[in-house]
Amino acid sequence: MSMAQAVSLPRILVSTDASKALSKQAASTRKPRTSISTKKRAKVSPSRRTQNLNLEVSPHRAVSAVRLMRIQFGGAFADLLNKKGKGSGDNEMGYVERTLGFRTKDLDDRDLRLVTDIVGGTIRWRRYLDHLICLLCHDEKTFSSMEPLLLQILRIGFYEIVKLDMPPYAVVDENVRLAKVALRPGAGNLVNGILRKLVLLKDNNSLPLPKLEGNDRAQARALATIYSHPVWMVRRWTKYLGQEEAIKLMVWNNSDPSFSLRANSRKGVTRADLVMQLNLLKVPHELSLHLDEFIRVKTGLQNVIQAGLLKEGLCAVQDESAGLVVAVVDPQPGQSIVDCCAAPGGKTLYMASCLSGQGLVYAIDINKGRLRILNETAKLHQVNSVIRTIHADLRTFADNSTVKCDKVLLDAPCSGLGVLSKRADLRWNRRLEDMEELKILQDELLDAASLLVKPGGVLVYSTCSIDPEENEERVEAFLLRHPEFSIDPADGLVPSDFVTKHGFFFSDPIKHSLDGAFAARLVRAF
Repeated sequence: MSMAQAVSLPRILVSTDASKALSKQAASTRKPRTSISTKKRAKVSPSRRTQNLNLEVSPHRAVSAVRLMRIQFGGAFADLLNKKGKGSGDNEMGYVERTLGFRTKDLDDRDLRLVTDIVGGTIRWRRYLDHLICLLCHDEKTFSSMEPLLLQILRIGFYEIVKLDMPPYAVVDENVRLAKVALRPGAGNLVNGILRKLVLLKDNNSLPLPKLEGNDRAQARALATIYSHPVWMVRRWTKYLGQEEAIKLMVWNNSDPSFSLRANSRKGVTRADLVMQLNLLKVPHELSLHLDEFIRVKTGLQNVIQAGLLKEGLCAVQDESAGLVVAVVDPQPGQSIVDCCAAPGGKTLYMASCLSGQGLVYAIDINKGRLRILNETAKLHQVNSVIRTIHADLRTFADNSTVKCDKVLLDAPCSGLGVLSKRADLRWNRRLEDMEELKILQDELLDAASLLVKPGGVLVYSTCSIDPEENEERVEAFLLRHPEFSIDPADGLVPSDFVTKHGFFFSDPIKHSLDGAFAARLVRAF
């Protein structure tokens, strides 16, 4: 008898998309039952390490559950793990032990890939997964009051069954075991019952989805659940793009991201050299059609990291859209350039490499720690001789500085709505209220950056947003305040396919299959 035959059909709640319970769960400020402290502890002795080792649970699921806890409650980014299983700032197994009370065996390469996939996918699809979990709970209260670790385990199980099509028996068995060991037997029983209901629904091809009907608000709520995005984003994109294009954008945001590598010419590495290395590593890739030093990698980035290509400074991970922003700046040997919000420094390093050892890039940032990392990376990439870092708030620095440069790049703080495919957690961390605050900040930074441009010089304003209020509207408002500046079209600096009718650079995720990005090139007359 199959698992699907062994359980009865679940009782589906009347609520169309379980939005009330979802809202309660999202707004809950109740502390998780288990600790997620990020404080460093003394090294664990080998004997104690062995004593706390648990070989019963699936290591990649345990690490994924803890990582999801850290992201939701501890502010960690959904970043990649290196081959030792290290995440943001500490050994991953240290977090596992502090959160679950035991350690698992070390992660192998397969485990690392699964952690990356499960964590990223579970975050992307969180709203949709929670919709299903809520419907399969006994009642809405069970879902809204569910303890955080239990919810993460269920999300993992639902993602593995619904989106990864993993064998249901293994998924149910492993996640039940994790819940029992990490929490208690009753938690395992709850996971068992809910996951079995899900398997039955999936086998019968009857997974519940909200209907796309009613007024604009109702349809936005339905789309937000189906494609797992905040409602305010769906409404905003529908307003600016139309529903069909908004859906395409959400599909892109939920797809597995590709990454681009930039060969470090300052170390004598050509794109052909990098291709040879990728072939040896058996990493599938394709050459950028837009930038001579860039290669696109869809899968296998972990192999690149483990081979040490990044650690040795032979290449850098940098999206082509970011490289095209540098092309809009058009740095030339002998020029003086300011990168106003420089850290972590990807564009700074690329601009510095374009100077061929002649000229200077002033890298300004308010974050001292990130500037320190930028300095270290500049040395690794052998471009430190043309970079000067300045720890300062741009607004204060510009008011008190006599510096006037050939070119100024303001890669402004923004919503990041163009990079949601790579930053899976960002969609849940952004609020509609953030947009107004960001626009005020962007205007202030633009005014400050303009003070550093010499007559005849160029100011480039860029974001990794696709929102016109952060892009075109900020430029229009700036030009009204600063008649000494005018638009210098990006034609000839980037492929024509990226140039808007107003002469701005715009990378459209749907059209170009790159991160969303915007850049305006403004020239100062006097």
